Amino acid sequence: MNRHSFKRWRERLHDPALTLLLALETVIVFVLSPLRGLGVVASPTIAIVVVLLVITVVVVLSRSTGAIVLVLVSVALNVAGSAMHLSHPSPATDLLSAAGEVLARGALAWVVARAVFAPGRITHYRIQGAIVLYLNFALIFVVLYRLIDELAPNAFTHLRAAGDMPATLADITYFSLSTLTTSAFGDITPVHPLARSLANLEAIIGQLYPATLLARIVTLELASRRRLAGRRSPGSDSA
Repeated sequence: MNRHSFKRWRERLHDPALTLLLALETVIVFVLSPLRGLGVVASPTIAIVVVLLVITVVVVLSRSTGAIVLVLVSVALNVAGSAMHLSHPSPATDLLSAAGEVLARGALAWVVARAVFAPGRITHYRIQGAIVLYLNFALIFVVLYRLIDELAPNAFTHLRAAGDMPATLADITYFSLSTLTTSAFGDITPVHPLARSLANLEAIIGQLYPATLLARIVTLELASRRRLAGRRSPGSDSA
């Protein structure tokens, strides 16, 4: 496949990639995460799915070499940190693994945001991409909450099965989604000051993002309609 063919292939898959990304993130958050908590699905399986997902989508959606390089570096950091943590657990390996995962998800959010908020007509693909961004916020905070729980045990109350990482991750994912949507039920509560601060920040993002998204989408759609109206106007050619 030459460069021109690859470019055409990437353009053709650009919008459907947002649908694929939404479907996979939905499965990861609402299906694989609970199954991991029950011990049905192994954590490495989810990690592999996430890595392949991020790399594939960034390559398809991004026109920036910098974004692709950032994703590859962050994935390498995450894999290296996770491997080192398994053999020699320490705060340093926790930080390395978390930094890699946050960078990877941050790069993914950056690429998707550029596709969603770019000038042009609003399509259902772009709406799906906006939902991906919303879920991605929750997953980024999952990484940060997990890091706090690793470095400061008992930072959260009522986390299931302390020391059982799959169950803990399932609970933290549930807490993050509840906080983002401000539907927290009070069964898991942050007690560490940093955990409380992050929970407040996530709740604020969860409230501001939909409002900002709606305003931006309306602005883009109106601008797109004005451009189309200008092209169809009889006087536009003479102007």
